[in-house]
Amino acid sequence: MKYLGIDYGSKKIGLASSDDDGRVAFPMMIIKNQDKEKLLKEILDILKEMKINKVVIGESVNEKGMPNGIAKKARSLALDLENFSLEIEVYFEKEWYSTVEARRFDDRKDADDSAAAIILQRYLDKINRKNILEGDSLEDEDDEEYN
Repeated sequence: MKYLGIDYGSKKIGLASSDDDGRVAFPMMIIKNQDKEKLLKEILDILKEMKINKVVIGESVNEKGMPNGIAKKARSLALDLENFSLEIEVYFEKEWYSTVEARRFDDRKDADDSAAAIILQRYLDKINRKNILEGDSLEDEDDEEYN
């Protein structure tokens, strides 16, 4: 299952995608956050082109874990995506200092796509770890005979 990760910012939106199995996240691109309708269309076009219906948005919170000013706009985007299509599922993952972490490993001035990859990877690690604990295998079915 492929995912799109979003690092929502007031000026820029970082995007990341996962591999087809939903195990590893990769930085993808940065888009400008200028117009709500244009932004929604751009993201919907990416989802359609890449055949993705699961989106993970960084949940922006302050030091106390409470939603900050940008959180309301990110939630609005999530609602818009879900309202556009019943097939689109949106999840939130705390983005605790994802941009700071991304800049440690990415010396570009704009590391928002790397921050989106960090957010998405945190979510993927969490759901994949849960699947392992519940007994679901992440290995290909073809490999079962070798286990």
